[in-house]
Amino acid sequence: MNKERILAFSDGVLAIIITIMVLELKIPHGDKLEDLKPLIPIVVSYILSFVHIGIYWNNHHHMMYAVKKVNGVILWANLHLLFWLSLLPFVTGWMGENYFTTIPVALYGLDLFMSSIAYFILSQCLLKYEGKSSVLAAAVGNDFKGKISSFLYILAIALAFVNAWTSLGIYTLVAMIWVIPDKRIEKVISE
Repeated sequence: MNKERILAFSDGVLAIIITIMVLELKIPHGDKLEDLKPLIPIVVSYILSFVHIGIYWNNHHHMMYAVKKVNGVILWANLHLLFWLSLLPFVTGWMGENYFTTIPVALYGLDLFMSSIAYFILSQCLLKYEGKSSVLAAAVGNDFKGKISSFLYILAIALAFVNAWTSLGIYTLVAMIWVIPDKRIEKVISE
């Protein structure tokens, strides 16, 4: 099967997810800067989630660029990833509305963790379909960033029950790890 439809569908779903998140930002009742203060946790949650969606979009695009075609298993694995990412607006909103309390912060981390697992499953399906000598296999390597991210999400979920702010710091750290461009696929494709 051609990979273009999976790319177009995924791009559309991710755009809708971002749209849903931004629509949750309510306009304050007032015209003073202090009227924005209650919105700070909501905006911070939005920014963190926007960055995570951007990271998934960027890496999904690069990963799909490196493959030649897809099959039904890959389509389902992609839907699995999109399912977990589609829950991000809910957990983002809940976390921001509740000023980063324990359970919303832990559930936010659980969604990020499940998204990372779903992305790993998708990448493994693609690697199996493309073969060990594929461009994607050469580019992915041992996927250290993916493994450390999943570990950090688990750590952050557990720490949310001790200090939710520490968990937020870990979620931010994971985003920072991934915001640094991952040139593996681009490097292998250009060779």
